[in-house]
Amino acid sequence: MLKNKSTNKLLSDVIEDVNFSGVVLAKTEKEIAFQSARGHSNRADELLNNLNTRFGIASGCKLFTAIGICQLVEEGILTFDTRLKDIMGDIFPHFDEDITVHHLLTHTSGMPDYFDEKIMDDFEELWKERPMYLLNYLRDFLPMFQNNKMMFKPGERFHYNNAGFILLGLIIEKRTGLNFQDYVQLNIFEPCGMKDSGYFRFDNLPKNTAIGYIDNEENGTWRTNIYSLPIRGGSDGGAYVTAQDMTFLWNGLRTYKLLSKEYTEKLLTPHVMVKDVKFYGYGIWISKRNDSIFKYHVMGYDPGVSFHSAYYPASGLTLVIPSNKSYGPSAIMETFENHI
Repeated sequence: MLKNKSTNKLLSDVIEDVNFSGVVLAKTEKEIAFQSARGHSNRADELLNNLNTRFGIASGCKLFTAIGICQLVEEGILTFDTRLKDIMGDIFPHFDEDITVHHLLTHTSGMPDYFDEKIMDDFEELWKERPMYLLNYLRDFLPMFQNNKMMFKPGERFHYNNAGFILLGLIIEKRTGLNFQDYVQLNIFEPCGMKDSGYFRFDNLPKNTAIGYIDNEENGTWRTNIYSLPIRGGSDGGAYVTAQDMTFLWNGLRTYKLLSKEYTEKLLTPHVMVKDVKFYGYGIWISKRNDSIFKYHVMGYDPGVSFHSAYYPASGLTLVIPSNKSYGPSAIMETFENHI
């Protein structure tokens, strides 16, 4: 639990200091430890965020994709060692034939990305040649990377890769016959009771959904992120959730509603070291302290979107921080972790 009432004050202070716009929810299985909603979901109409507002979570939903793949492995539809080539065929002329599902899940495939966060700064640059409103389906991303050359041999090292998760979504579609977004809705959101979550189109957002905002710090103006992201989220990112729904996801994972104990443990295994005490499982970050698991963690950043969420096994606390700005959750999470 949070240590004392002064911790609530510290959290409130940092929320104020970063001019946070979004929701902060910390809870155990039985009670809410802290909750707050700040900022506007719609600045033009001065609509406030509330505890049930839906937010985009960018790459935070790579976990959903990984859960879907693990479900198919558990059902015997594929294996972690199944090769990409054996599922998708010969549509990647320069890809290594040894790339497996495991490599894609752990960002160790070495395949080219459509947006390499280590060398590219501006996500919006992507849409100058290929308008974001044309990316309606996962397959629409393929021309952005399928003819490029490998970065390194499969398994050689960790290199965060969005395109690899696009391929995982396509694998789900190919092996189930379902649209990826429909698969997640039926097999992840519904079993967990995530009634307010979904992969909504930018041009058809449901009520009580936060619009993402990009602040121009130099002159105090702002703009929405409507032209900054694909028109619909997919297997590499872009779902919308409420803070409460995300706690339902963590609970569903912990209580084996989504996967058996065996496959939940496979998903949560630290498969690859990223840096020092930071590891990556299947679609999830894992941090250690004193050789023990400190937290399981997902996060996402896009123009006008920032998101952190974690489950802390020692305390049983779940933390969810979605925001409709490009910054804020990281500072709040750091303060939270210093006082639990």
